Amino acid sequence: MSFIQIGFILIVACIVSILSRWQGLPYSVGLVASGIILALIKLPMDLVLTHDLLFNILLPPLIFEAAMQLNWSAFRNNLPVTLTLAFLGVFLAGIVVVLGMHIIVDWSWFDAILFGTLIVATDPISVIATFKEMKVESRLRLLVESESLLNDGVVAVVFAVLISMSRDGTGFNFDEITLSFLKMIFGGVITGGLITIGVLLLSRYAKDQFVEITLTIIAAYGSFLTAEYFHMSGIIASLTAGLIVGNADYSEFISKTGRDYIAPFWEYIVFLVNSTVFLLIGLHEADRMAQLLSITVIIAVILVFIGRSVTVYSICALFSGSSLKIDIRHQHILVWGGLRGALPLALALIIPDSFSEKQNIITATFAVVAFSIFVQGLTMSQLIKILRLKPDSE
Repeated sequence: MSFIQIGFILIVACIVSILSRWQGLPYSVGLVASGIILALIKLPMDLVLTHDLLFNILLPPLIFEAAMQLNWSAFRNNLPVTLTLAFLGVFLAGIVVVLGMHIIVDWSWFDAILFGTLIVATDPISVIATFKEMKVESRLRLLVESESLLNDGVVAVVFAVLISMSRDGTGFNFDEITLSFLKMIFGGVITGGLITIGVLLLSRYAKDQFVEITLTIIAAYGSFLTAEYFHMSGIIASLTAGLIVGNADYSEFISKTGRDYIAPFWEYIVFLVNSTVFLLIGLHEADRMAQLLSITVIIAVILVFIGRSVTVYSICALFSGSSLKIDIRHQHILVWGGLRGALPLALALIIPDSFSEKQNIITATFAVVAFSIFVQGLTMSQLIKILRLKPDSE
């Protein structure tokens, strides 16, 4: 990506941010719409959406910053719910999509499994922004954010195992799959933990806010890229790094000046990254406009929504008699707030060309992402008002 392209993205991001706030629209919707308009007017700006750009460059800061914002005590208390949503939820939602795409659309089992796996990864960026503006209860925001982070980690690991199976031609071996899954999950935790603890120990001697910010960048990207290099989960590593940095005793590791700089810096980085992601999504949605209304795409969108509904309501029912019970109104928000974004697209783009349905999978993924941004994202504030969710201060 050239400096001219980066400058162009910054200009568009600023204009869209101003207009979105003026019109009361989610920022992500404005960016995707802008991308579509820019693509339709054939602007000579060759912005290419690739797996490496999305996965290795744009995704780590999103995961790291979101994890930084999580309160460890609240995260730990709700871990039984969010872990169940992330692990069992991925399986349940995936089963619905896989069966539907195989039986109704007649995709092969493996093509359907790949799509069913990648498409259950959630990305509630615009939903969280709405939560902040409307001061929605903190527990609901925590559930949405933490489930999404854990969900992304699980999806990325399962997808990587499936791709590895297809390339090696090993077929289904339960022991090997389980071992690979555990290695990627726990390897990611250990990698993220070790690198971040080392960074924090080093930061004790920095006493300079710019060095301290740079060290957090090393924690975010170093954890992610190191884990991926050793075939472990970069998302889990970056998630671990963010949790540690966000919940560490800053008075021991970071200077007072550094503390005032780190959070705003990462908020700005996320603004830039989200601007790039959603603008690129819009630019590439325009190339597939004619395909986004096909029967296959419509079926995929419906199946994804059904899968999400089955997952949330059934899993929340498991906790209905416990202290972790989730309000039925919050369950509705969890269902409708299960938006899709960068990760499903990044995974779809890495599917080998040998898969007969690769292009259809990419198109269906773009369609689900577009539906979640334009329909679910735009109506979230209205749903919150209809359900009469109380502001956090109340």
